[in-house]
Amino acid sequence: MPHTDNPPVCPSGFFMATSSQYLLDFEKPLVDLEQKLNEMRAFDKSKLDIDLSEDIAELEKKVELLRSSIYQNLTRWQRVQIARHPLRPYTLDYIDALTEGFMEFRGDRLFADDPALVGGFATFLGDRYGYRDRTVCILGHQKGRDTKSRKYRRFGMPNPEGYRKALRLMKMAAKFGKPIVTLLDTTGAYPGMEAEERGQAEAIARNLLEMSQLPVPIVVVVIGEGASGGAIGIGLGDQILMLENAWYSVISPESCSQILWRSWDYKEDAARALKLTATDLIKFGVIDQIVPEPVGGAHRDPQATFRTTGKAIATALQALETLSPKELLTTRLDKFDRMGVVDEPTPQPVEEPVVEVEKA
Repeated sequence: MPHTDNPPVCPSGFFMATSSQYLLDFEKPLVDLEQKLNEMRAFDKSKLDIDLSEDIAELEKKVELLRSSIYQNLTRWQRVQIARHPLRPYTLDYIDALTEGFMEFRGDRLFADDPALVGGFATFLGDRYGYRDRTVCILGHQKGRDTKSRKYRRFGMPNPEGYRKALRLMKMAAKFGKPIVTLLDTTGAYPGMEAEERGQAEAIARNLLEMSQLPVPIVVVVIGEGASGGAIGIGLGDQILMLENAWYSVISPESCSQILWRSWDYKEDAARALKLTATDLIKFGVIDQIVPEPVGGAHRDPQATFRTTGKAIATALQALETLSPKELLTTRLDKFDRMGVVDEPTPQPVEEPVVEVEKA
């Protein structure tokens, strides 16, 4: 079922065509050099009797060196910026690319539907990735690409009915023995008064409790932003995958900066302190696998991103389907019980100082 949000496109020269509109500050030197290279190529193809092949080859080397220098040494804040790129693939783009026959389910059967969180059942095209095609429950946050769709989807920030809809779908998947795939990409649960009145915290907490007990495989993929309870509300699973330039944290860098320093000006310091990137989190055991992205981010080559993500999901599902329901639940709980455990030295007894009393 095609969706109404505009999907990312990837024609030749895609990044150059969009860079002027969505240019990140640290990418400007690279974009300027690529622009010069394109101009030189265009000039070389003109009818003028000038051979620029050596100059073009030399400039191409410089472009590659600069590209590698920039993207192999990204700071944590720069990865946050890439994760927020407006042309980055969203949940419905992954569903279109990795599945067929997607049937979206709407409504929580208690209050309303929530377009910030989409989900349904589809055939995961696992045969492409050395696995097998099978029906899965797939759901995730959807941000929207233009002003109208972003307002409609509240920038991917779910209300309680969104989490309750997700739970309805996951319980249905468990009933029919279908694995669950969740895609995380949100700046957090919607903070409006109406959300709190309808039990936002309870809905997220309920999902955590229920997901810990579902007897089917759950694969979680952090595809962009994974902020706070808004992400973890559908993020408890057996395998946690995370794209290379995604971020996952209890709080956004800006909010952390505001709390600690009463200003957003220290967001880069906050990002460093939070250790919210994939390379940080795999060391802590929070995630299980880093899914590589094309150089420059998923938006530079969405099709390549879909292939690597599809392969990672297929591998995870294949490994999990050999486990019995009892083994699944035990392994899942053990996984989360281990998070945050630290070794503390055994406290040594403190000897009381001996006080000598002088005789008069």
